[in-house]
Amino acid sequence: MDYNQTIHFLYTQYPAFEKQGGLAYKPGLDNVLGISEAFNNPHLAFKSIHVAGTNGKGSSSSMLAAILQTAGYKVGLYTSPHIHRFTERIRINGVEIPEAEVVNFVENNTVVFEQFKPSFFEITTILAFNWFAKQQVDIAIVETGMGGRLDATNIIHPEVSLITNVSLDHTQFLGNTLTAIASEKAGIIKQNTPVVVSEYQQDIIEVFENTSLSLNAPLIKAYEYYECSDLLNVGRASVLEIKNIPTQKSMDVKTDLQGIYQSRNILGVLSVLDVLKNSGWNISETAILEGLKQVQKQSGFKGRWQVVSDKPLVILDAAHNEAGMILSMDQLNSLNKKIHIVIGMVKDKDVSHIISLLPVSASYYFCQANNPRALSATELQQLAQQQGLSGITIPNVNEALLAAKNASHADDVIWVGGSLYVLGELSLN
Repeated sequence: MDYNQTIHFLYTQYPAFEKQGGLAYKPGLDNVLGISEAFNNPHLAFKSIHVAGTNGKGSSSSMLAAILQTAGYKVGLYTSPHIHRFTERIRINGVEIPEAEVVNFVENNTVVFEQFKPSFFEITTILAFNWFAKQQVDIAIVETGMGGRLDATNIIHPEVSLITNVSLDHTQFLGNTLTAIASEKAGIIKQNTPVVVSEYQQDIIEVFENTSLSLNAPLIKAYEYYECSDLLNVGRASVLEIKNIPTQKSMDVKTDLQGIYQSRNILGVLSVLDVLKNSGWNISETAILEGLKQVQKQSGFKGRWQVVSDKPLVILDAAHNEAGMILSMDQLNSLNKKIHIVIGMVKDKDVSHIISLLPVSASYYFCQANNPRALSATELQQLAQQQGLSGITIPNVNEALLAAKNASHADDVIWVGGSLYVLGELSLN
């Protein structure tokens, strides 16, 4: 098989959440532990940081990877889902896993796959761990796929865990209350292993306190050590004023990540770095500042308040649940520009509620990704009309963006999002 045939084989032979939703969900660790043992447990061959959370785990993981790479370490990064290419999921120092490695891994291990009948995500996880072990990374940043407790990534033994935040998403699998979802995220907390919580959430902090106490795991509440008092967008970068609360020392941090929500994520990142530094990792303030300046370049991170054009301003943002959409729309409305929104969503979200968070005054272009889980553009438009939103239906993602550009003036803004799958189909060249 060539690379494209291999990816097609993975998606068609093994259940993939991106294509099949809940039918592909395989909770539990027994199967992935069995597969890992067949590969001589590669997850034990490298140090790691485990990252969970409803929103912000991709940004936080990429910031950590960029900083540690700048500090001179060989850094693995495992995230999901990808936007354009499968290989985006698995990187070392920002370089994607070679296509040939993916092909060889699949072709050489069909017997193992037949024995364990893994999910797509289980195969991808072991592929990542095997690649990191083979390449002898100094440390890997590992993002959970969903939840934490029963996620396939939860077989690692990290140096420190990070939980970014908790909001309602994937409720059919993780529970329909914040407390239930927090309990699933808290499942990544390990015995005697520090855990950082990025954000203060009054309703659920007790979940993390109780879990960490039961496991003798030091709990670091990032918001008690750092605060971000300002965020200013400058060109295609942001400047944040960060204060270390115990020392009262302040520093201006410039980053190429522009979403206002990064002011929350960065607190957890800095606290994780403090844990590593206290354990002997050599991470200077210079490495932190330089790494944050080039997160996208160093890690390959995309799709979170990503500005791809200036006149009109075109912003790609992967916000697709309540918490993410509220923050993204707050920032969009603060621009005080005429707004055009190109949006597509998947069927298994609370679409009506998320649509209710969108600005009524915007012009809409309803589209749908070429994905079995995608909600039809027509149905999305109908749901939007019930919320007082008006616009046109253009199923093709690129044609929808083109229509928005044609209807825009140079000083307007076009926001594209609702699903990573929508962003993945854009042709921006």
